[in-house]
Amino acid sequence: MKVLKFGGTSVGSPQRIKHVASLALERGRNIVVLSAMSGTTNSLVEISDYLYKGNIPGAQEILNALEAKYDAVVEELLTTVGARAEALKAIGRSWDLIRGFFARGDRRAPFTAKQEKEILAQGELISTALMVAHLRERGVRAAMLPALSFMRTFDNGEPDMAYIREKLSVLLAQHADAELFITQGFICRDSAGQVANLQRGGSDYSASIIGAVLDLEEIQIWTDIDGMHNNDPRFVEGTRPVGRLHFEEAAELAYFGAKILHPTCVLPAKLHNIPVRLLNTLDPQAPGTLICNTAPDGTIKAIAAKDGITAIKIKSGRMLLAYGFLHKVFETFENHRTSIDMIATSEVGVTVTVDNVERLAAIVDELKNFGTVSVDHDMVILCVVGDLEWHNAGFEARAVAALGDIPIRMISYGGSNYNISMLVRKDDKVEALRRLSANLFPV
Repeated sequence: MKVLKFGGTSVGSPQRIKHVASLALERGRNIVVLSAMSGTTNSLVEISDYLYKGNIPGAQEILNALEAKYDAVVEELLTTVGARAEALKAIGRSWDLIRGFFARGDRRAPFTAKQEKEILAQGELISTALMVAHLRERGVRAAMLPALSFMRTFDNGEPDMAYIREKLSVLLAQHADAELFITQGFICRDSAGQVANLQRGGSDYSASIIGAVLDLEEIQIWTDIDGMHNNDPRFVEGTRPVGRLHFEEAAELAYFGAKILHPTCVLPAKLHNIPVRLLNTLDPQAPGTLICNTAPDGTIKAIAAKDGITAIKIKSGRMLLAYGFLHKVFETFENHRTSIDMIATSEVGVTVTVDNVERLAAIVDELKNFGTVSVDHDMVILCVVGDLEWHNAGFEARAVAALGDIPIRMISYGGSNYNISMLVRKDDKVEALRRLSANLFPV
């Protein structure tokens, strides 16, 4: 058995829902994880935003438009009166829940983050209800596996794998005659039993967790692109999918900008040695990208870019042999809950990069206790990924040489066996990506 995850664009219209259903059926008795139809989550976020502001008419207007959209989807997707009635009944429960937050009168309590999570969960509940209705209308024995019945996290947001395995196994046993299983991505319950979401990685993470706890044959992530490309096709011509990646390589690419996959979703699959395959819904015959614990050695695989980077340099004449200097620097970022991407040190200073500047002013103010602080904004991390063991002579030289006269603010090499990262100005990003491709992946 495999788990197949389809994103919002893959189920973004009645035609695409039908297409996904056919793709899933061709692949046998598997578990299908669905995101909300594209655009739905944005509308639900907008409804929540109006509710936070106490603007009930604004929220009603967005919901009415969303309901009309789905009425049209049901009309086009389903052909029988019975199937349409069942689908509208299921979807109606979502509208009723949302409207329950409208009808609280003048004494209504402030809208809360907990209630917003309940609203955001409705997108996945609706898309799976539509899929099940369509499959059953086609005569398929499709079973719903409600994610809110098995997907649970601890207080720290990490998945409770033992609980998920136990509850999911029971649900599967209850539907022993099912030809296909459908469940929601992204949504879960927290340790208190409240509706929550997996945040990082969303539906990809859901699929990876399910594949890991059930020890499935493969985790398939279906999107609208044929695998992970060796560079960003938005900026570089002639990119091509990478046939095979190591889990560590995929995680590096995902973290440093390859949007097709979230880095979080790699970990459960890696730990349980479940291969992940990236496939294209619009071109199902394309081989895509296989991610596993083995991959070809001695090659550079791909390039990714992470935008919105800020570099912070702390220089101290007292750093030489100064015990505790780095601890104080890193503790500052920890206290402000800001993660660091790249690090470079010398005998008199340290430079780090961050992608979250929400607490930047406070961080800089605190770092000034330890030395002179300078900040560079609008930077980009270029990440070259492959078999970059230090004894593979010349790989790092090729990456640096490719940039020629493009200024490199910072280089990180040796922290991982799978990447070399270079920090450049935002204005140099596209040219740098093109030069790297020309040098590392000649046609």
